[in-house]
Amino acid sequence: MQLNNKVHFQIISMPPQNTNSVVVSFENKAIIFDAWGYESNWTQFLLENKLTLLAIYSTHGHPDHICSAPTLAKKFNIDWFLNETDKFLIGWGNEILDMFNLPHIAPDYKQSLNIIPNTTIELFTNVFMNVICAPGHTPGGVMFYFPQYKFLITGDTIFANGYGRYDLPGGNYTDLQNSIHNLVKLNLPDDTFVVHGHGQNTTIGWLKQNNQFFL
Repeated sequence: MQLNNKVHFQIISMPPQNTNSVVVSFENKAIIFDAWGYESNWTQFLLENKLTLLAIYSTHGHPDHICSAPTLAKKFNIDWFLNETDKFLIGWGNEILDMFNLPHIAPDYKQSLNIIPNTTIELFTNVFMNVICAPGHTPGGVMFYFPQYKFLITGDTIFANGYGRYDLPGGNYTDLQNSIHNLVKLNLPDDTFVVHGHGQNTTIGWLKQNNQFFL
């Protein structure tokens, strides 16, 4: 998705296909959101597209959203950002990675840096991202919104036709419903493009019309 002549948003489904990762690039620099899959595939992608990786951001700490983050961060000597409340999930998730035949996150993995919700980050020159607090699916869940480009990354807080699980470690139904309600209250433009953690992409207007939980 080319939104102007410099900033590019690309939705990536790395094998084994499961999670919607996003690459945001500016000129020849890139940032990965929710780095799922094999580190080698990401390295090949960056090489083929002549991109320099600057950082990795994770919506939450489940393995299907972070599994490549520590190895990529170490390989390219870059920062990886995750809300510190979710760090307890990193070791827990190795059993899930076994199901996908993906390598475990090593005990000596490169440590993540904390994401602070309700802040604005300048990712590239004059390219800003709002960090939206979204606990419930996990305690430290966040969403990422690019107001200049009307582009939202929700992670697993809400899907096209439902919402994220709350029965995994640290999940909380009330918090999840409040996070969805708070997203609604932000009153984002109807034509905001929404990338969910899994499944089809939507818009805010589409969610208003089709997702009965978007209240």
